Amino acid sequence: MITITDIHKHFEDQEVLHGISATFETGKTNLIIGRSGSGKTVLLRCIVGLLEPTQGRVLYDGRDIHRLTKHKGAQLRQEMGMLFQGAALFDSMDVLHNVLFPLEMFSPKSPKEQLQRARFCLDRVGLSNAEGKMPSELSGGMQKRVAIARAIALEPRYLFCDEPNSGLDPITSRIIDRLISDITHEYDITTIVNTHDMGSVRGIGEQVLFIHEGRAEWTGTGDTIDQTTSIHLREFLDHA
Repeated sequence: MITITDIHKHFEDQEVLHGISATFETGKTNLIIGRSGSGKTVLLRCIVGLLEPTQGRVLYDGRDIHRLTKHKGAQLRQEMGMLFQGAALFDSMDVLHNVLFPLEMFSPKSPKEQLQRARFCLDRVGLSNAEGKMPSELSGGMQKRVAIARAIALEPRYLFCDEPNSGLDPITSRIIDRLISDITHEYDITTIVNTHDMGSVRGIGEQVLFIHEGRAEWTGTGDTIDQTTSIHLREFLDHA
């Protein structure tokens, strides 16, 4: 579980986040939504430790990511899996070695065990027959699936996905959504997805946080979002 309490973030004299508090539960797909410029990307960066809040706390099962020693912080980061907006695969490496990369960097497993783990992850995302292909040979959806395999290679407790469906067609987007949801439940991961895709919200949004102008405007589920009485969320849904 990840808990954020009274998160503020200033950039010089501009306050971008205004006291956001929320709980992101383990074993659920937790989605953050909002207009461009609403602060959701800044919030996600504060949560993963790329930015330090001006005020507030970010707790990973009781551990404050911004108050840990360097050693403890490094340990926590090895418990995180990251799925970036553009997949961010290494163009010079084939699919298998892209997934192997974090294992070779951080895993105490033997080379044989690392290889087994990488192949297991590729099989889990349905790409066991693509391990020798280069990223340029893959479709956008396949690249995202490789990125998911790489993100779960170190068996993370926390998974962060930044606009995972960006650039994908609706059918492929639903495949990626389902894969993220299945992996979250199967491995009991705390998953946070930053998205503007309302198909994702309605399809896998077990908990949804709507950010408006740096404030937590609404929380609920994808099943109940269309019943909202929030004027700002209603305007967002009408233009999504």
